[in-house]
Formats: sequence, structure tokens, C-alpha cells
Amino acid sequence: MATEPVKSVQTYTDAQLLEQYRKGEEWAFRELVDRYKNSLYAFLRRFVTQQDLVEDVFQETFLQLYTSQDSFDVDRPLRPWLFTIAANKAKDALRKMQRQATLSMGTLADAGDVSIDEVVNILKSYEVTPDDEVSRDETANRVRQVIAEMPENLRGILILAYFEQFSYKQMAEILSIPIGTVKSRLHTAVVHFMKKWKSANRGTDQL
Repeated sequence: MATEPVKSVQTYTDAQLLEQYRKGEEWAFRELVDRYKNSLYAFLRRFVTQQDLVEDVFQETFLQLYTSQDSFDVDRPLRPWLFTIAANKAKDALRKMQRQATLSMGTLADAGDVSIDEVVNILKSYEVTPDDEVSRDETANRVRQVIAEMPENLRGILILAYFEQFSYKQMAEILSIPIGTVKSRLHTAVVHFMKKWKSANRGTDQL
């Protein structure tokens, strides 16, 4: 029978909660879910874009967390590990729905007119709520559309970098790629986003 925590669950670190869960304490698992469910769900909504797949991957991610207590490494941060599971399951789900998009790296080599600050400012508009100004909401919708149409590998790394704020090292671990590949792919993703963004806005301006 699980025992109640002797102190407020909010004071436990992730590692302590994992250790408690390994001992069979279900309340520790529930607290981990509460800590990460919102950010993980938001990540999957941006990454997968299809609601039915979002729900499936979300449940599968926490199901793996629930059933993998014996493989926990309490010395490693939980958040990157959890996002690794989610990213891998999301990629698997997308591959089942469609052939993985490919992109010629050479066609995006010229990034002379791309400003990282400009990209960040545009991406911030993706976070606006329906209560914000109509113009900002329209911008957020256009950002959402451009991101949804990006190739899966570029969309994923853009979301991990700008929305989830993972470091290069953490992204390399989540995606199982070298740090150098992370940097080049993120650069490519930024260039791709900006080209599509400018193209989309030219079309809007002409309406």
C-alpha cells in the first residue's frame, strides 16, 4: 500500500520523485505527470499538429514513464529524457502517416538576410492567447501554419530550441545526433522558416 508523502510534494526534486516511484509510491508518479503534462502536451501540439496523434503520443509517453521505473537513472535530468521519449514517439507516429519530408540542404545555404532576433520575435507571437489583439492573433496563426508545413526534422528542432529552450547538448541527446548536426540543422530550420514566412506574408500583403 502506497504511503502519503511526509512533506509537500512540491518540495521533492524530480530525482527524489523518481526514487519514490521506484519504491512503488504512486503519488510520486502523479506529481511527475502534473509537473510536465502541460509543457509536454504543448510541445506535441506544435510538433505533430494532428490532434488525434497528439493525444496518442501524449498517452504513450507517460505510459512508458509509468512502466520504465526499473530503467530510471535518477542522476540524469528527467525533462530531457521525457522529451526524448515524446520526440521519438512523435516521429514514429508521423512516419506512419506520411513519408518523411526531405529537404535539400544546399538550397538553403544562403542565410545572409536572416536575423536570429527577427526569428525569435516572430516565434514569440506563436504564444499569444485568443484574448490578445486580433492582429497579433492573426500573426500567431500564420506562424503556426508555417511551422506545421515545415519538414518534420526541421520543425522538431525549431520547437525544441525556441519554445522548449533546450541547450545544444540536450537537443543532441533528445534527437540522438551530434551537436554539430544540431547547430547546422537549427540554422537550416531558421532559414527555412524565414523564407516560408516572408513568402507567406508577401502573399497576404497582396490580398
